[in-house]
Amino acid sequence: MIGFGAQHSFNAGRAAPNPALLLQIWFSPSFPVGAFAYSHGLERAVEAGFIRDRGSLTVWLADLFAHGSIRNDLILAAAAWRAATANDTQALWDVAELAAALHPAAERRLESLTQGSSFVVAVKAAWPTSALAALMDETTYSVAVAATAAGHGIALLPLLEAYAAAFVANLTSAAIRLSVIGQTDAQRILADLLPTLSLAARAAATSTLDDLGSATWSADLCALEHETQYTRLFRS
Repeated sequence: MIGFGAQHSFNAGRAAPNPALLLQIWFSPSFPVGAFAYSHGLERAVEAGFIRDRGSLTVWLADLFAHGSIRNDLILAAAAWRAATANDTQALWDVAELAAALHPAAERRLESLTQGSSFVVAVKAAWPTSALAALMDETTYSVAVAATAAGHGIALLPLLEAYAAAFVANLTSAAIRLSVIGQTDAQRILADLLPTLSLAARAAATSTLDDLGSATWSADLCALEHETQYTRLFRS
């Protein structure tokens, strides 16, 4: 088994940053992963009339936390974090391979792999850690973030909560650009969903890969149908 370590590998003389600050930086809209270009099928859901306002968007996102893609992302992130923390390269590869295979649509796969690859490039340049050496060239966003967090000694639960909050923030931002909600409603949605995302993060922290599964058929179909939508602002 090839070990890769889970210790910091900062440039000479650089002090280890506060983990909370690292998470804030990595999940900032300015971090160069291109998250703004993806709507996770939301654009098609708006076109189809499934999402019309703050209430319908809140329910849609809550379902993704309870039964859909964000729940699976958190479970996969937790598994990747545990593998990286244990220096288990094979386990990390297995999680990364499974994560890449689970996407229900080509655009959702593109969304995850492109953001994951961009995240790795940016982290290697500014926040390097030896844990990244174990990642494949194409790695899903959840796995890339989790392995990097483990390499920097960031605890699992704060990582999962930050990932979940960033997911909501990105999709509410997409909804603003689709003229479904305004900026104030976006903040209200995030506030309303804080208990939901915290519960999902805690559940994922104690999960295994056997807990993977989803039942959000409308979201998956919207991700598929977006590929042929006539007018599009987003890549997914």
